[in-house]
Amino acid sequence: MPTAAAAPSRLAYIDWMRGLACVLMFQTHCYDSWLSPEARQSKFFMYSQLGGTFPAPLFLFLAGISFALVTEKLWRRGLAPAQIAHSTIRRGAEVFLLGLLFRLQELLIAWGWAPWSDLLRVDVLNTIGLSMMLMGLLCWLILWLNRGPGRRTALVLAAAGTTLLIALLTPPLWTTWRPRWLPWPIESYINGVHNLGSPQAWLFPIFPWAAFAFAGLAIGLILQSDWARSREPGMFLSVGVGGIVLTEAAHWWDLQPWRFYAVYDFWHTSPSFFLIRLGMLLIILAGSYAWCRWGAGQWGFSPLIQLGQASLLVYWVHLEFVYGRLSILPKRACSIGTASLGLLQIFLAMLALAFLRTRCKGRGPEILGWLRRNPARAS
Repeated sequence: MPTAAAAPSRLAYIDWMRGLACVLMFQTHCYDSWLSPEARQSKFFMYSQLGGTFPAPLFLFLAGISFALVTEKLWRRGLAPAQIAHSTIRRGAEVFLLGLLFRLQELLIAWGWAPWSDLLRVDVLNTIGLSMMLMGLLCWLILWLNRGPGRRTALVLAAAGTTLLIALLTPPLWTTWRPRWLPWPIESYINGVHNLGSPQAWLFPIFPWAAFAFAGLAIGLILQSDWARSREPGMFLSVGVGGIVLTEAAHWWDLQPWRFYAVYDFWHTSPSFFLIRLGMLLIILAGSYAWCRWGAGQWGFSPLIQLGQASLLVYWVHLEFVYGRLSILPKRACSIGTASLGLLQIFLAMLALAFLRTRCKGRGPEILGWLRRNPARAS
């Protein structure tokens, strides 16, 4: 059983990274929704969408790290493996249900022109929730089987092994090993097939997306060990260097002539592309830690940390003002300049929403009492 004091419940670099994911998400969605067909042919749009390959991996990776922090906290409190699993799996189920509720809301808002099948679309919230439940099951199994001092090592190896297994199984599960015998709503959680007959790159099935969460779990467990926490700056430097090595090694591997899969798709299912993105996530993690510890990450008010603390809310709300009927600009009709001004408005509005959310969190009774005492002023 670990003996060191528990880690703080919130770590600035995690919130900062989550806020960075929000900003990248805003720009990706805004330019994708608003730019005209002519503007979409520009290099600007190409690089914008390239930046859009990071938000989902960041959210899933950080979900894994946060899961490790919660598991560590429960572990240090002396809870049994079954209790830890119950708490973490229940939280994953809540996130999964939130994903279903979000899809229901979008269907109701778009009633009349959106197909009913959108209700069963596999979005990133669904995958985060499922990944949390799967991580809870894995942690329960390892903690139940291994009750000795090597439990952390066993958990790290199991999480890392699951990461690699998901990445390696993704190409055949999208092609030659597709489970066509499953109903499409179930198969879609495996390969994103939806009801379109073939896997869709714009969805977020377990393969490969859950691998980012398990990678975050492994990294989070390592960083929360007593040994790593006593050498924190050096550990994060090692994480950054490891990310560079992993990115370069995966790129080198992809350039080699040998192929192991009947169908090879670098940008969607390739383990090499997954490892390259994972390496870049490790680099961003090390940079975020350095920025929040020695840089300007926490000098006064940090917009990214503020957004990161309310990332679920701003994710939920901004989509309706970008893609929905309440879009603040006409879709597929704007220049880069006009869309950029719209992006600035979305950023400021979501920042204000996040600020209000964090300031009002846990103060419901206090605010309600104030409204009752001051009805005229409130109106």
